[in-house]
Amino acid sequence: MAGMDGPIDDALLRLGRHLRPGEVSKDLRTLHQIGGRQGDAFYRDRWSHDKVVRSTHGVNCTGSCSWKVYVKDGIITWESQQTDYPSVGPDRPEYEPRGCPRGAAFSWYTYSPTRVRYPYARGVLVEMYREARARLGDPVAAWAEVTSDPERRRRYQSARGKGGLVRIGWDEATEMIAAAHVHTIEAHGPDRVAGFSPIPAMSMVSHASGARFVSLIGGTMLSFYDWYADLPVASPQVFGDQTDVPESADWWDAAYLMLWGSNVPVTRTPDAHYMTEARYRGQKVVVVSPDYSDATKFADEWLAPHPGTDGALAMAMGHVILKEFFVDRQVPYFTDYVKRHSDLPFLVTLDERDGVHVPAKFLTAADLGEDGAEAAFKTVLVDRVTGEPAVPNGSLGFRYSAEGEGRWNLDLGEVDPLLTFDGTGEAESVTVALPRFDQPEGDGVLRRDVPARRIAGRLVTTVFDLMLAQYGVGRTGTPGSYEDATAPYTPAWQEAITGVPAAKAVKIAREFARTAEESGGRSMIIMGAGTNHWFHSDTIYRCFLALTTLTGCQGVNGGGWAHYVGQEKCRPITGWAQMAFGLDWARPPRQMIGTAYWYLHTDQWRYDTYSADTVSSPLGGGAFTGKSTADLLSQSARLGWMPSYPTFDRNSLDLAGEAAAAGQEAGAYVAEQARSGKLGFACEDPDAPGNWPRVLTVWRANLLGSSAKGNEYFLRHLLGTDSSVRAEEAAPEQRPDDVRWHEEAPQRRAAGRDLVREARPVLHRHAPVRARLLPGDRPALADPHRLRRLPGDRQGVQRAGRPPAGGAPGRGRGAAAARHGRRAGHPARSGAGLAADRRGARARPELPQDRDGRAGLRRRRGEDGLARSAGGPARRHDQGHHIRHRR
Repeated sequence: MAGMDGPIDDALLRLGRHLRPGEVSKDLRTLHQIGGRQGDAFYRDRWSHDKVVRSTHGVNCTGSCSWKVYVKDGIITWESQQTDYPSVGPDRPEYEPRGCPRGAAFSWYTYSPTRVRYPYARGVLVEMYREARARLGDPVAAWAEVTSDPERRRRYQSARGKGGLVRIGWDEATEMIAAAHVHTIEAHGPDRVAGFSPIPAMSMVSHASGARFVSLIGGTMLSFYDWYADLPVASPQVFGDQTDVPESADWWDAAYLMLWGSNVPVTRTPDAHYMTEARYRGQKVVVVSPDYSDATKFADEWLAPHPGTDGALAMAMGHVILKEFFVDRQVPYFTDYVKRHSDLPFLVTLDERDGVHVPAKFLTAADLGEDGAEAAFKTVLVDRVTGEPAVPNGSLGFRYSAEGEGRWNLDLGEVDPLLTFDGTGEAESVTVALPRFDQPEGDGVLRRDVPARRIAGRLVTTVFDLMLAQYGVGRTGTPGSYEDATAPYTPAWQEAITGVPAAKAVKIAREFARTAEESGGRSMIIMGAGTNHWFHSDTIYRCFLALTTLTGCQGVNGGGWAHYVGQEKCRPITGWAQMAFGLDWARPPRQMIGTAYWYLHTDQWRYDTYSADTVSSPLGGGAFTGKSTADLLSQSARLGWMPSYPTFDRNSLDLAGEAAAAGQEAGAYVAEQARSGKLGFACEDPDAPGNWPRVLTVWRANLLGSSAKGNEYFLRHLLGTDSSVRAEEAAPEQRPDDVRWHEEAPQRRAAGRDLVREARPVLHRHAPVRARLLPGDRPALADPHRLRRLPGDRQGVQRAGRPPAGGAPGRGRGAAAARHGRRAGHPARSGAGLAADRRGARARPELPQDRDGRAGLRRRRGEDGLARSAGGPARRHDQGHHIRHRR
């Protein structure tokens, strides 16, 4: 540079070397500075770690993705996907990479500022309990006094949903909870205690800890799966197993893939690549979705039926398949499959009623005069070769008889089942009446002709012939045009319902079946909750299963249905159930379907204006006429068809005592009392205070925010707080006959249940209505032995049972503390052993208002001494167990 190359300039540059913190090259052209980069440590430390742990994200997902979790000072710093999955070979995509944005963000959920870290309770309830506890000295007596006083109950129940939760210590929280359980069991009966927690497979230990507690004290565990519409019903109705589906890698083997109500890129993110990559090997993708979902952009064809009308579309597709692949021509693969793997060849008796015939029951071995074991459950078909009836292996009667051992299979041997009587010399044409459920009043009846013959003096036809008649498939001499919009289940009929053009439905049905024919059953339907949450959605599911069964796809790699809605597989199910439901102490446990429980105890039955016969078959015998749904629930409990809790209108402990005093066995005494009318069922009068559920524990769930159907009814009738119920109660002529009607329903200040408790890691919609709120990373429920340490002689309310091997377990909190590394002497128990600059560095320091946030309030009310005497501050390792946050 001009002006900078003289001797004076060089001398100044050489002098400058001694004035700058750095190294200057000999030619004076470069300067290398050392230091001044302290700020970089922030970025480097962001990725520093002490160890890497393999884990997955235990949420309601079947992905089970393997992740590297990087940990520093016991804190998750970041995560990345594992890349060491076993290879599946060169002919298909690898499993990895597996993961999704939800999983990648899981550590933020762990350290969320909304995470519940301490016990909370309704403030007004805590005040009343502490006052009664200090005066009476007995927690159970204190709880009984508070809950038996209508005015006090009104105060804390009407406060639900309006905030007012205050932090309390663990000892006081567990004492109040235990007192509520003991008093409820003693005063009302153990079946007035209920627990609700969904998806055991999502976190088996957490679910089992609470379920075991509820079961051991005689409480009622409520189901959750039936509360998700008709999801668990359809597949057992068809083939006896519950949603047993292939792994996602099987999508790669499908030649024709339908995404029906499943948004794979969003809900099956780790596996979506199988769907996208399989298209490069010629797979066709069809998406059936009312909206343009993320999956739709991958589709070769998009069908957009109106929401909830998927069953009509599937029935029309079944009509096409039956017509073109079974009637117009026979596909050997399809025919062989349905003969071996379905009930289509089996015989159904036809009974005459009002001049027409109606399908009745299966023809069985007992109808043929056989008297072997379980002959009434062994179904019959006709051998095509001999023309004689035959009883093949594998029917229900072989499953439960000693002589059927080893024959519970589908081996037909030399028998070749006859699929239809059409074209056989002995057949006669018979008109049958079949129900149709697409009429507004539900009273439609179809009349179709089917071929039939007489066997053992009974008129019979095959299931296949009835199926063709129900679908309206045309055969020689019978109508059945695709264009007939008045006949149910035709392509033209479904178009008016679904909005899908009839020609499009015919095209997709042909392609689905033709692909299955040419590929040996490699047509697949991926489905999910999108087709589930509709009234009678089991019929939608059965229509899908009919498509995959008729085309020989079910059970074939790359074929069948692939149903995904969450984590449903509990691998150690046998041992897990033994432990979770206390079967090692007593059986059967008290369990009840959640749908009926909430329907009755949230008083939704009082607003139900639909009679039961609205959904009955028009060909039924009239058993539902004049009945309401509540009447049928009451009848099912009285006749023992299904359990109902609370069961009786009296305390079950009192009934046991009365039976002992009368010198009778408990079962015989209860039956006698019920028969004489002295003992009633709780479901016959659910609004009577003696029949209310009193204690409800919810853990791992957001009952009101996601699971509850009828949120406002929960608020008004179950919780006793403000609600926005706008429905009118049923008119007198629409009310139940067998369930007592109270002119004033239990609601808000007049009633409400005693205690609603929740264990949950993060605040959500359900939290504001709780009486107790416990952190989800603490033990979800009190140990049964905690109840025994309460003052007073309360052991008599415990259910009789042998102690577990090795003596009584320790406190429930001990097990949880061990799981979380808070064993006795462990540094984390008191904070000892941690570097001074680490303690409190990753969490906001505990401030005076945190340690005693209510001190001023108590002093103003004169309660400070009372609070200390009633339990005082919790121990440091209880309230000081912080979940440390990142900087």
